[in-house]
Amino acid sequence: MKSPHMPQPMQVSPLLAQQLVDYLARWPAESGVVQSFLELLGDGQDPFQRERLHGHFTSGAWLVSADGQRILMTHHRKLERWLQLGGHADGERNMAVVALKEAQEESGLPGLTVDGGEIFDLDRHWIPERKDVPGHWHYDVRYVVRAGANEDFVVSEESLELAWRPISEVANDADESMSRMARKWLAGNRS
Repeated sequence: MKSPHMPQPMQVSPLLAQQLVDYLARWPAESGVVQSFLELLGDGQDPFQRERLHGHFTSGAWLVSADGQRILMTHHRKLERWLQLGGHADGERNMAVVALKEAQEESGLPGLTVDGGEIFDLDRHWIPERKDVPGHWHYDVRYVVRAGANEDFVVSEESLELAWRPISEVANDADESMSRMARKWLAGNRS
């Protein structure tokens, strides 16, 4: 039972709480994941700050080409894996805003837009210890970000490399998180 002093998700971030409820309606098989995100959202310690080392919100950008056929992926400098763009909320409670900001900063692409504003995917994953930061959980709230006509990206200091990859290939990626997003995208026939 929750303490009467514990913030409720709707009080902490009504927008994210509603987006999580809407996501659950679209993806009922992911109820366990949604519940863990709602629990974090209702936690008394601010889950939008990276200093909360028991776990905190991050936002990812499923950055698709204008034609919807390719995704821009980063060879992440710290994690040394090919992933979607994204990063920490750092106090921002509108996770779509975070996804867009991170996509802009990490790609250098002009004319990016959040497509629809609804959550595209949720993923809770462990970040290993690094230097003075202990291992911790990222609760990644992912949105579709659409590129404009200009696809000439700029590699930021957070990436070893960036590359446009066909979404049909990403659907077979060994990383379950990446392949799940690709399958969701392909099943939605978005373009």
